[in-house]
Amino acid sequence: MTIAVIGSNMVDLIAYIDQMPKAGETLEADDFAMGCGGKGANQAVAAAKLGAEVLMMSRVGDDGFADNTITNLQTYGVDTRHVTKVANVSSGVAPIMVDRQSQNRILIIPGANKHLLPVDIDAAADDLRACRLIVLQLEIPLPTVYRAIEFGNQEGIPVLLNPAPASPDLDLAYAARCDFFVPNETELEILSGMPVATEAAIVAAAQSLMPRGFKHLIVTMGDSGTLYIGPDSSFRVPAPTVDAVDTTGAGDAFVGCFAAHYAAGSDIRESIENAVQYASHSVTGRCTQTAYATREAFDEWLARA
Repeated sequence: MTIAVIGSNMVDLIAYIDQMPKAGETLEADDFAMGCGGKGANQAVAAAKLGAEVLMMSRVGDDGFADNTITNLQTYGVDTRHVTKVANVSSGVAPIMVDRQSQNRILIIPGANKHLLPVDIDAAADDLRACRLIVLQLEIPLPTVYRAIEFGNQEGIPVLLNPAPASPDLDLAYAARCDFFVPNETELEILSGMPVATEAAIVAAAQSLMPRGFKHLIVTMGDSGTLYIGPDSSFRVPAPTVDAVDTTGAGDAFVGCFAAHYAAGSDIRESIENAVQYASHSVTGRCTQTAYATREAFDEWLARA
């Protein structure tokens, strides 16, 4: 495999609404959609749709969602030999609300994702060693994330950590052991303890992490593009102007595209530039994985850009 994605899967339950409800308020939604999501699965599918060979490590429950989740991953060409069921546990579920401005609110119910354990990393060691890049998020237990980082370091495999959803419990010493650290501006604020209200503030917050030993820091900033800070250079890649419909999963689209291009041999800047375009394209459609472009569709999008 080119990429190992060790992370979560969720069933997305998406309500499309005029405005976000206030505390105690009941509103009628305009539309509803159900799809497969979860940060790990989204990133795996995005990379696979772009042509990468992807191995997914995740856990599902023993409910009605489990088989559909596994089949969905297989449909996109993701290797699911390490996506297994946990008895007497529900699959992960994510109720999502999306308003007319394409902003979203998400509630995560991890379910079986909490049962992906450090010992599972060691059990999959032979398959993981064959991968060129390990991709991680924070919808699985932190000890499992730490063990995956240790494994990548031991085996000389680059590791990308997307610290989402951000947790103040994340050990930044472990995060700094990753080759790529990819937060959005909100996650950066939580992890750095610094404000991010302006682009200058985002730069300052990102730079504050570098003395801790971070190698390549990539901050996604929504429609403002992406900031990169590395050991020898820094730059910003602006995002194209698009008609956004649903921003859910845009960060995962970015990570999946970056991973696919970097693992295929592109340099960091080229990988970021492609990922910005890919994430921007993803918000022009509804839901997450179904909105992600195939390699052919993405090439057409780039040709028109």
